Amino acid sequence: MPRFAANLSMLYPEHAFLDRFEAAARDGFQAVEYLFPYDFDAKELAARLQAHGLQQVLFNAPPGKWDEGERGLACLPGREQEFREGIVRALQYAETLNCPRVHVMAGLVPKDADRSALRPTYIDNLRWAAREAAKQGVNLLLEPINTRDIPGFFLNRQDEAHQLLSEISALNVQVQMDLYHCQIIEGDVAMKIRQYLPTGRVGHFQIAGVPMRNEPDLGELNFDYLFSVIDEVSAACGWDGWVGCEYRPARGAQPGGTSAGLGWMRKAPATGAGT
Repeated sequence: MPRFAANLSMLYPEHAFLDRFEAAARDGFQAVEYLFPYDFDAKELAARLQAHGLQQVLFNAPPGKWDEGERGLACLPGREQEFREGIVRALQYAETLNCPRVHVMAGLVPKDADRSALRPTYIDNLRWAAREAAKQGVNLLLEPINTRDIPGFFLNRQDEAHQLLSEISALNVQVQMDLYHCQIIEGDVAMKIRQYLPTGRVGHFQIAGVPMRNEPDLGELNFDYLFSVIDEVSAACGWDGWVGCEYRPARGAQPGGTSAGLGWMRKAPATGAGT
């Protein structure tokens, strides 16, 4: 089975954020991801990782004014300086947390803007960010996101993301392939795994049940089959990344709700959560 990382922004909502590290380790996770670390001191987060034997495998660069609805700055002309400052901050956290991947959210297409006119800004920003990230061995990830969850998001499809990689032309920029978003926008998920994973340009997977974004065994996707596809293709191409569990537990913030919903993972071989 693939290696699973707990997304602490969504899992274990009954706990305060800093207590979710212990909860994830207790359930057998060996790695974590989350949206943003910036409300906490990086050294405190690193201490939690060390105390519970966890790896930090992913977090997001600053997205702009998140509470006001912004979802990234990379495609927005006129915000380049703010974008660069955010990347510098993200890389500082990545160094302290020993995190090898940072997701750079593309941003929303402004009302009445021409999407194609934003492309040069997006590419220039990612080229600059890639050079900075390469100095400390960090990979940057681009994630296509569905337009139902985030209407107006700049990047939606796997083929668009891989075309952008060709134009950015930096080996440390990869795609974050979220199978939940992929199913909603495109479908044909297994064939897209077979198409893109062998390219070496997929840096990370994320999963959730479709359509409600609950546990992966709830919904229209057969994740047992998709995990077998990832295993098969990984064995052939040497991919050894992580699969982030970015879903909302169906039991919500009920005490023990996340743990009770992990049956899909517990039925996997003993190596399923980590090694």
